[in-house]
Order: sequence, then C-alpha cells, then structure tokens
Amino acid sequence: MDHINKPEKAGKVSKRVFYLSMQALLNAVLVGFIAKGLVLLIDLFTNLAFYGEFSVEERGPAGNHLGWMVILIPIAGSIIVGIMARFGSKAIRGHGIPEAMENIILNESRIPPVITLLKPLSAAVSIGTGGPFGAEGPIIATGGALGSFTGQVIHISSAERKVLLAAGACAGMSAIFGSPLAAVLLAIELLLFEFSPRSVIPVALSCIAGAGMHLLLFGNDPVFAMPSIPPVSDMALVTYVLMGAAVGVIAALVSRSVYWVEDMFEHLPVHWMWWPAIGAVAVGVIGYLAPHTMGVGYDNIRTLLTGNVTVALMLSLCVLKYLSWVISLGSGTSGGTLAPLFTIGGALGALIGVAVLQLFPGSGINLATAALIGMAAMFAGASRALLTAIVFAMETTGQPHGLLPLIGACTAAYFVSFFLMKGTIMTEKIRRRGVTAPEEYIPDVMQQINAAMVAAQPDMTVTDTLTVGQVNMLLDNHAYYYQHLLVTDGEGRFAGYLDRQQLQPAGENTRVGRLTSRTAPFVLPNDDINMVARQLEKYRLSILAVVEDNQLRGIVTAAAIMHTYSERQLAAARYHSAFFGNTRLLRLMARGKRLLVR
Repeated sequence: MDHINKPEKAGKVSKRVFYLSMQALLNAVLVGFIAKGLVLLIDLFTNLAFYGEFSVEERGPAGNHLGWMVILIPIAGSIIVGIMARFGSKAIRGHGIPEAMENIILNESRIPPVITLLKPLSAAVSIGTGGPFGAEGPIIATGGALGSFTGQVIHISSAERKVLLAAGACAGMSAIFGSPLAAVLLAIELLLFEFSPRSVIPVALSCIAGAGMHLLLFGNDPVFAMPSIPPVSDMALVTYVLMGAAVGVIAALVSRSVYWVEDMFEHLPVHWMWWPAIGAVAVGVIGYLAPHTMGVGYDNIRTLLTGNVTVALMLSLCVLKYLSWVISLGSGTSGGTLAPLFTIGGALGALIGVAVLQLFPGSGINLATAALIGMAAMFAGASRALLTAIVFAMETTGQPHGLLPLIGACTAAYFVSFFLMKGTIMTEKIRRRGVTAPEEYIPDVMQQINAAMVAAQPDMTVTDTLTVGQVNMLLDNHAYYYQHLLVTDGEGRFAGYLDRQQLQPAGENTRVGRLTSRTAPFVLPNDDINMVARQLEKYRLSILAVVEDNQLRGIVTAAAIMHTYSERQLAAARYHSAFFGNTRLLRLMARGKRLLVR
C-alpha cells in the first residue's frame, strides 16, 4: 500500500504566484486603458456641461461663462449619479477605498462586475459636472472591481482574489499618477493587510505595469511638477515637523466632518437617491463664487506648488474647496478623496507657511515646500497611510530633497491624528457598520505551530489483521468520537484510515486491511499547521496521522488545532494588554476560548 504525504510543494506555490502575477499584469494593462478612458470621459463631460462642446480637450470648469446658471450643472450631474446608484448599483457611492476594504474583509474579495462599468461612468459624470473630486478614487475602485471579477472567473481562492483586487486597484493609482512605489505601499497599508511574497510580487508587477501605461498614455513628466526644493536646514526641518503636527489636527477634524455630514444626510426625509443632488447645491453655489473649486483640481495643486499664490486663493482652496468637497462626498455621490485632500492640505500648508515667514523670517522655509508638506501631511493624517503619503508626494513631484521634511511632517501628522481619531477617513465608514480593518502586521500564529505541538495520542488504533466483528466490539467498549480509525500493521507502522461507515455493510469476518484506504495522507512532526489544516480539509478526514520513520507518533484533529491557536492568540493578547492596557481584547479572547472549550 502506498502511503502518501502531500505537503504543498514550494514549486507549486511558486507556480501559483507566477500565474497570479501574469493575470495581475494583464489586468494592469487593461486598467491603464480604463484610466485613460476615465480621464477622457471627465474631459468630455466637462466640455459638454460647461462649454457646450463635444471635445476631450483638458479644460477645467473655472473658465465657464454660464453665470448663475453654473449652479444647475452639478445638480443635474448628481441627479444622474443618484439614478445610476438607485437602479444600477448602490456600491458606486463613495470614494472607493472603504468599499474595497469591506469587500476584502466580508465578501471574500468579491465585487459585483457591474461596478467595473458603473463606477468610472458615474465618477466621470460627477466630476465632469463640477464635482470637487479626483479621478484616483474611482479608478482605484474600478481596478479593484476588475481584479475581483477576473479572480471570480478563473476560480481562485479568496486570498488570491484579494491579491488581484489589490493589484488592480493600485495599478489604477499608478496609471493615473505614475507612482508605482506609492501604489505598492497603498496596497500594503490599506488593502492587503499582509506583507508576503505571494501578495507583494503580483501587486508590485501590476503597479510597475500601471506606471508603464502612464508613460505610454499620459507622458513622463511628474504629475505635480514644482520648483526644486533646496536642501533643508535644521531650523527649517523643525518648522516643517511642527507644521505637520498642526496639519494632523486639521486632518482628524476633516475626517470626522465627512462622517458628520453623512449623518446629517441620513436624517433627511427623502430617499438617498436624491442626496447627491441636494449636496450638489452647495457645490454649485460655491462654484459660482469660486469657480476653481469645481472639478478635479490637479491644476490647483500645481499652482500651490509653485509657491506664487495669493493669500485669497489659498483661503479659497482651503475653506471653500473643503466645504464643497465635504458636503458633496457626505451626500453619497461618486468621487475620490486624494486630490481634494491634497488641495486642502496644500493650501493649509501654504497659509501656515505665510504666517511662519511673517513671524519668523529666519525660519528657512519656502512656500512651495510648505504647500507640499501640507498636502502629504493632510493625506497621512486623514488616511494613516504614512509611507504612501511620503513616497507619493516625492514620486509625483520628483523632488529628492523633499524626502526629509516629508518624513518629519507626515510622521508628526500621523502621530497627532492617531490620538485624536479612532478610525480614519478610509476605515470610519466600515467601522460604523461593525467591520474592523486590521491595524497591525503580525506574524501568522499558524506558521509558528507545527504538527508535533498539537498532536495527541490516539484513543484507539486497530491493526490490519483484525476483523470487522472485533473492531465493532472494541468500539462498543470505548467512547471513540471520530469518524475515522487509525490502522497499523503488526509492527506499529502506519497503514491507513478506516472509515466507520464501511463497517456496517462489511461482513463480520472481513479483515480490516481490506477496507483500509489506499490513499493514506499523513504529516510529519515538523510540518506547519497551515499545511495540516489544508490536508484535513482536502481529504475530509476527522483525524490526521503524525508519522515519523514510518511509526505512528500521534494524531491531529481540527479541535486540537483550534485550541492551540486560541491559546497562542490569548497569550498574544495578554502580552499586548500588559503594554497597552487593551483589557477589552483580553476579555474577548478569553470568552472565545471558553466558548471553544464548550
């Protein structure tokens, strides 16, 4: 009889990662074309809505000559978006990343395929009719939907589908901004919740492909080109760090305000389909007073980064852009958050820079760098994607001397925001629905446990020379709870498994050896418990033999795995609570262990 040990081979894992990477690369190319199409759609709707021209020329709403009638344009666009959400898919509402996180955590990374079409179309209508959003959120959501769809078509595991979702989403970001490293970091900090070769390799390749599509379709200049940043002095570095801390306070307030506005809309006595149109009234009125607050606003970011901006424009972009964006986003329309946060943060940073230069002329800062610091610190404080904010600002501006002040300011903003706000602008929405996004990257407890740690001595074994009648007598005299019996030969060597269902139809004199399964999977003492669990699932066994030198050393059961896992998690919780006072986590873990024992 052949005894088979089938742990997951390293070559098999490598092959799966290779195939996943190839699919991620193909998706990234498609996402690149979708990103270009989205930008062209936004330009088309902008020209149609504000200038009455069928054109894809890049032109913002600020140059329109509609007078007071400009107020009606965002309202009309939001009515269309509301209808698309009502009769198409409610999932197109919002800025994309929280919805992607929720699908990863709760829905095995399954996103309805219709989102691939409706999300970019609704975002193009929303932004093209004056919505104060960026294109990055919708393309991230669309790329994620495409990755999820292909993952459903090719029938892969939920873990692999999560990788394709993250790869598609971040390929979209890379295609729009030409920022592959920042896109990889965004995936790690907000979508993957892990850092392993099987996930990072496909995502990294996808983001590189997305950046290649950016070069092909958008050009090779930095998206937010700015004057060269001079080397930073020690006094200037301290000033930028303090500025980052101040922006972190505002970032926490901005994030809270988004959900406060959402709560206000929840109390309106009208169907949610009409909420975007109500929010668009504010967009239209503010757009009439300050036309540059409407639309994507990448040109506003570029203007801020020149350092030659009037205080009036800074105030307008900081206050009026914020009001327009927060009301519109809170109404549930479709659009992104990154560009508005960068605009608001850049204007705030420039305003703080002006104040610092007035009070402390020798501080050594300059307004262009202050705007950059404000942009990145606002995103870091609001999203808590610290590394993404730092690298994104550097990649999109191409300023290596900005790295040091960016690290200092973004870290300060992150630090302050952490103590002022429990969730983030990305996680608060799903947190309110009872969904908790992982906040820590910790080693997989299951990888630290091997078969020997959970193995127990079997309650009963039978030899292959026994008859069915003898086995039935043994079972009558023992409280044996498992579906399978372990079979050994006369010298104690593992021979296979006997399913108790086979005993009833067999004759009393039938030898056990004739009924023993020929495929007898077993594990070695040093095999990690993840592989053991997969073996139990694959072969539908109630017990799994632990074998060494052909001798039976014990058995592993699903209950033993769960008990050991619970013990390890409880120990980790005790360690965590000892340092951070997380007694609630400790109580929950202890309760879970008691339930498991019961």
